[in-house]
Order: sequence, then C-alpha cells, then structure tokens
Amino acid sequence: MVHHAGSRLIRVAGNSKRRGAIKRTVKGNPTSGSGGRVRRGLEGKGPTPKATERPGHKAYRPAGASTKSGAAAKPGSTRPRRSSGGRDESEWVAGRNAVVEALRGKVPVQTIYVAEHTERDERLREIFGFAAEHGTGLLEISKSELDRRTGGAVHQGVAAKVPPYDYAHPDDLLAAADDVGQPALVVALDGITDPRNLGAVVRSAAGFGAHGVVVPERRSAGMNAGAWKSSAGAAARLPVARATNLARQLGAYGDAGLMVAGLAADGEVPIADLEIADGPLVLVIGSEGAGMSRLVREACDVTVSIPMASSLESLNAGVAAGVALYEIARRRGLG
Repeated sequence: MVHHAGSRLIRVAGNSKRRGAIKRTVKGNPTSGSGGRVRRGLEGKGPTPKATERPGHKAYRPAGASTKSGAAAKPGSTRPRRSSGGRDESEWVAGRNAVVEALRGKVPVQTIYVAEHTERDERLREIFGFAAEHGTGLLEISKSELDRRTGGAVHQGVAAKVPPYDYAHPDDLLAAADDVGQPALVVALDGITDPRNLGAVVRSAAGFGAHGVVVPERRSAGMNAGAWKSSAGAAARLPVARATNLARQLGAYGDAGLMVAGLAADGEVPIADLEIADGPLVLVIGSEGAGMSRLVREACDVTVSIPMASSLESLNAGVAAGVALYEIARRRGLG
C-alpha cells in the first residue's frame, strides 16, 4: 500500500493495486486557479434546508436514526460531523503509545499522521502494519503541521484522527429491544464524568444483555477515544444515546412501560432481590461521590443497593454497573 503526503511517500505492506490504495495530498492551496471556486460561490446554495436536515440544528437527526416508531440506528457510527460553526469535531490521539493502544482498543481511527523524518521503531511498525491490514489512511506531513493539528501535543511524530461518535436517539434503544423480542434493559448514567468509567459501563452493558446506554448531553463524559478504549470494542456493538434532560427522559421511559431503578448506597432493595429485573427496566447509575442528582432520583420507581462488607467501602461507576447488571442478567436467565 502506498500513501502520499505532499511529495513524500509512506510504503507499507499491502496490495498497492487495490482501488483507493494511493492517497494523494498536496501542500498549500489544492485548488488550481480560482475561476471554478468563484463561480461556485456565485451560484448560491438554493433554498434553506429543513431544520431536521441541517446538522447544526438541534432538530437534526442523522439519516437512519429512528423516530419513536422507527428502527434502531447503527451503534458507534463514525461518519464525519461538524459543529454548527463549521468546526471539525474530530478528536486527536497523539503519541506512539497512545496511538498503538487506541488501535489495539479498536478505537475507530480515521487517519494516521506521521511527521516527516520520524525515527521508526517497533511501535511505528505496528501502526504501519495496522494501517495496511485495515485500510486506514496513513499520511506523512511536516512536524510543524502535525504540531498545529494536534494543538501542540507531545506527539512523538505520530497522531491519529478519530471521528466524533454518532450518538443514537434514546428511543432507538427501545426499538433495539423490540427488534430482538426482549424486554428492554437500558443503562442511564447520571454525573459520570470519567470517560474510562463510561467505557467500562458500556462494556458491562454489552456483556450482560443491555440494549443501550443513555448519557446526558451536559456534565457527562462522552464517547471519546478514552471511552472507546475502555469499552474494549463494545462501543461498536452497543448504541450509546444522549438525552437533553435525563430526568425527563426517564419519565418518557416510564410512560413507555419501563420501570426505573436507581443504584444508591442507601437503596431500598438489595439488587439481588429486585423482582422487576426481568421486565422492561432502566438501571440508573450516579457518580461515585455525589450519586444521583435529586431530580433523577425522584424519577426512579425504586432505589437498589449493592450490599458491602463495610459501609466505608464504595465502588466506582464501572464496577458498580458490572455487579448490578450481573444480578439483573441472572434474574433474566442469561447464562
């Protein structure tokens, strides 16, 4: 496989005759002349699209996303997305170890950038091998350009571009359960700000039969590269949805027939005794320190606890989710 970056090439093992195997880039302005560009600018953009068709609008929903009666969206879609201001929302993973770990963790890397004259070692050879095997874009650029793209991060001559995660709609999780003929099991997170905890919850949710995870839009970890890596690839199989208002979304799930159980240290019922676990259920998990917020707790039908040997001990969100979901899966007859 041959990759171009300016006038330089990066050659890695692979089928160089494969369509798309040669990636061409040029330095400076890639547009030769200005006539075509000026003409296109004078043509106008036509009628204003509907709000639901404009990616920057709050009413926008990607193609394939469902309404309440629609089909579930594909989890972990990685098509490029831009903010309402036109800013690329992609994330950068910088540094040799960080890029290698991201690739091993099945983070959906879009393109790998290598600085010119970078000394090659085992890590870089592993990165090149991954790019050849998976058809990942591999470009060589100047060190100053890589500095600029990564915001001055310590990149050691290599960085990976990760496209923004394409979140599902909360209703899609119910559609996913309906598609397989199972009572819905949704995990909702309240105040979880560590992406590693989010990734661990996604991994446990996928392993114990949940149909998706819901996080709030604000004051919450998002599905970035760290969360992807912690999920160990589960984020590619299980949809993660984002709710504008989590308490309100829990109410909507209740109206749809789901019971809402909040995990709390002072919960009313031990998780092993939760009789409603085999029916349509939302399991809410709060932060390790503050727990659930007041409004979210009020939206719960019941609170449940994980019995501990000492009242001074506590579990982080990722571990607590694994324990609680195991008990729920056991009541549902999984395994």
